[in-house]
Amino acid sequence: MTFAPLMSLMSLMPIAAAAPMPAVPVTASDGVLTVEVANVRAARGHVRIDICPQARFLKAGCPFSGNAPAVVGTTTVTVRDLPPGRYAVQAYLDENDNKDVDRTFFGLPKEGVGFSNDPRIILSPPKFADAAFTFTGAAQTIRLKLRYFL
Repeated sequence: MTFAPLMSLMSLMPIAAAAPMPAVPVTASDGVLTVEVANVRAARGHVRIDICPQARFLKAGCPFSGNAPAVVGTTTVTVRDLPPGRYAVQAYLDENDNKDVDRTFFGLPKEGVGFSNDPRIILSPPKFADAAFTFTGAAQTIRLKLRYFL
């Protein structure tokens, strides 16, 4: 989130007529992470994300998650109250809304999947280090692309 529009409006106020404004502390602890998920191929179901610390990456039970109705192109998912830390995002297009990544007999995802930092996926999921990012607690936006294997 940016304060640029507020600053633009404030610059239009006459300086002589402006009363002094009390100082309002600005904190960087709003805990909002926005994830822009690109390459969404269908407007069916939801785009689901998990935000995982290293110990939960690629496992069930990531402590932070979010979802948004799928929109062809880019779907934006916002998660609030995320504490500062080092995380990796795992995302998928849940076209049938069963809250699971559907897989083939050989284990390949049938639905689009993606990870923060868009690491290469060759014969196995990425390592945490390749998908990890640091969240400071200030509002932040990251982008990733879904990949399809079928």
